[in-house]
Amino acid sequence: YIGAGVDKDIYEAAEWWRKSAEQGNASAQCSLGLCYGNGEGVTEDPYEAVKWFRKSAEQGNAEAQCILGVCYDNGYGVTKDPSEAVKWLRKSAEQGNASAQFKLGVCYEKGDGVTKDPYEAIKWYRKSAEQGNADAQFDLALCYAEGDGVDKDPYEAVKWYRKSAEQGNASAQASLALCYAEGDGVDKDLSEAVKWLRKSAEQGNAEAQVGLGVCYATGDGVKEDKNTALYWFKKAMEHKEDFRGEDISSLKSIIKYLEEEGYSAQNEQGNGR
Repeated sequence: YIGAGVDKDIYEAAEWWRKSAEQGNASAQCSLGLCYGNGEGVTEDPYEAVKWFRKSAEQGNAEAQCILGVCYDNGYGVTKDPSEAVKWLRKSAEQGNASAQFKLGVCYEKGDGVTKDPYEAIKWYRKSAEQGNADAQFDLALCYAEGDGVDKDPYEAVKWYRKSAEQGNASAQASLALCYAEGDGVDKDLSEAVKWLRKSAEQGNAEAQVGLGVCYATGDGVKEDKNTALYWFKKAMEHKEDFRGEDISSLKSIIKYLEEEGYSAQNEQGNGR
């Protein structure tokens, strides 16, 4: 499948996974389930995918257990069942699967398929975060920032925001930028705030795009540049669904004002829109 010593051929791979899966190989069963789930080498079939995930999961394959839990959570190839989702996520999480640990933490935080329990959520977020799961690191940071299930600790929040941000999590990058902008859990540093806002904004995070636009408009942490500010404000408007109605109105007013003042949307390299 990966083309190790032979030409890459997903169709051939699917056939060999099927042969192995039919003999009871749990890893092959999970791989064949993924083929059916993604439509790779076979026609996409969510029901057939779940069939093979279940066979693998029942043999104790942690990856298949996690995926089967997600299927129950989303109602993919099976009737949606939050309790059944938690059952399989827990089996996987208890084997150390970081993705399942994170998702189980979310279930406990939201009370989805299980009694809501912020302390249990923290437990699973931490297990996952310590294995390097960026989403878990971000959610653990939020818990520390808000004091949800753990004592409020801005320094711990920054620690976990940074770990997640350095892996490319756009929400964590935006949150870390805010910490630097406000001096919350870290020494105030507007240049560092701009650095992380830019990383997040370039990934399409609308709030970061607005924040970066404000920095350029005011000259906070970066040389004032109204054209670049307008560029980022307009980029943010491409994600109107991420804002409340009054925020959209405010953003439209700012864009209109800058355009009436004669500014044109372009980034620092002079690339216009």
